[in-house]
Amino acid sequence: MSVSITTDVSNYEAPGHGESQSMKALTWQGKNSVKVVDTARPKIIDEGDVILKVTGSTICGSDLHLYHEAIPDLQKGDILGHEFCGIIATVGPAVKNVKVGDRVVASFQIACGNCFYCNKKLSSMCERTNASEAAYKLYGRRTAGMFGYSHFTGGFAGGQAEYVRVPYGDVNLLQLPDDVPDEKGLYLSDVLGTSWNAVVDTGVEKGDTVAIWGAGPVGQMAAEFSFFNGANRVILIDGGHGKWRLDFVKKILPKLETIEYTNLPHNETVTSTLKKMCDGRGPDVAIECAAGEYAKGWAHYFERMLGLETDTTELINEMITSVRGFGRCGITGVYAGYCNHFNIGSLMETGIRLIGNGQAPVQKYWKDLLKYIQQEKIHPLHMVTHRFKLEDMEKIYDLFNKRDPGMQKIFVETKFSAPPAPGTPALTEL
Repeated sequence: MSVSITTDVSNYEAPGHGESQSMKALTWQGKNSVKVVDTARPKIIDEGDVILKVTGSTICGSDLHLYHEAIPDLQKGDILGHEFCGIIATVGPAVKNVKVGDRVVASFQIACGNCFYCNKKLSSMCERTNASEAAYKLYGRRTAGMFGYSHFTGGFAGGQAEYVRVPYGDVNLLQLPDDVPDEKGLYLSDVLGTSWNAVVDTGVEKGDTVAIWGAGPVGQMAAEFSFFNGANRVILIDGGHGKWRLDFVKKILPKLETIEYTNLPHNETVTSTLKKMCDGRGPDVAIECAAGEYAKGWAHYFERMLGLETDTTELINEMITSVRGFGRCGITGVYAGYCNHFNIGSLMETGIRLIGNGQAPVQKYWKDLLKYIQQEKIHPLHMVTHRFKLEDMEKIYDLFNKRDPGMQKIFVETKFSAPPAPGTPALTEL
């Protein structure tokens, strides 16, 4: 049976908004379905726009929420991808800080640079780049617009493509110096800033014991950044199809301690195990880097399937009951809406600080993180395991969704990419 493929792309093929020349782009076609298509290239719409030739992109764990249709207001044909870097091809007449030919990385959020939140360096809450009424009704406010992340966040076409339009280019692009190749600079777009924000916003302090749920790229870098910020112990928790990631991260961070929750002794839980590992009291800090769509028990599985909740509270409840009294719990994994069975009693009665880390304001951190990369104090390549072609993205999404053993974070090249930088993964042909 043939399947219809939609190539009408938000912000690209509206009347007058797309060039006649085509490009390749990865588009969402429905639940668990993506397709590389030929579609119109973007062009300048507003005077502050920049058109970028994409030289590197990747798949984020949060892209899987789109793949699974767990994020509202996706439209067939939307271009995905919120982490990308490239070379500037065209600039609008108002662009002053960057120029054609510059190598740059884009922030995953789209900020105006001048509103209340942007002036406080909270760019992920920009008030001017997301007009979604659904987001306002659900959250009481909107996040900033985001690249490639549904019309719930503004409907902006993403960077898993050969070209992308970047609004407010002076604000949302960071120039990359010659000593930082794309394979390192790309991850300033999201994962490095998100991991850093998880650690500093939750308040990891010198001497802390930190427990982290989720051993994907964000959890891995949050573990590395916890040590960087003075944590004495870091305990990483994962299991199921992702249990191989514990061994992967342990090889990079020998001081790391791990819990494989699918292999615990009978009658033991993550909470009871953490208590035993931490003098009966539990860790000082808990950070959730997994997300609310992955149910561990049957109750939440069926409630999500029946639409009775959008997210499961299981990991949040584990954090709340695991940390010491007056401990701190940060939520960095994506939660879209409502959940059931929240243990508010434990939260209130034992003084737990529950912190929504938010969509990380990466622009607040990216200059410092860039400096740390140059000084080799932080190491993005610790998480990068593969390099693929944009044309293979359909197969890559399937592998990434299955948590293919050994595939942690990837680099996706286009026809504009430079050859692999020394010390980075070689191209894998699919």
